[in-house]
Amino acid sequence: MVAKKKESAKKSVEKKAKPEAKEAISKDMLIGEVVQKYPETVEVMFKHGMHCIGCGMTAYESIEQGCMGHGLDEKDVDKMVSEMNQLLKKKAKQ
Repeated sequence: MVAKKKESAKKSVEKKAKPEAKEAISKDMLIGEVVQKYPETVEVMFKHGMHCIGCGMTAYESIEQGCMGHGLDEKDVDKMVSEMNQLLKKKAKQ
């Protein structure tokens, strides 16, 4: 009987916990892939000094790799990716 109550309580807690929403863009995605899927994010990239959107390397470099190659640090990369995801969420609500 006690085991059934514990199991029931565990299921109740699991139902209440909301799964984290997966972000559309991550720093390991290819720059070219992001630009193709979400062209509106280009403005955010420009704002952070990523002006190489038309470069051939965008097909091979992740956002993180491209940013590091342009002197951005980990904190800058995370901020840029966050801003791109916020932009997409805002657009989706419209």
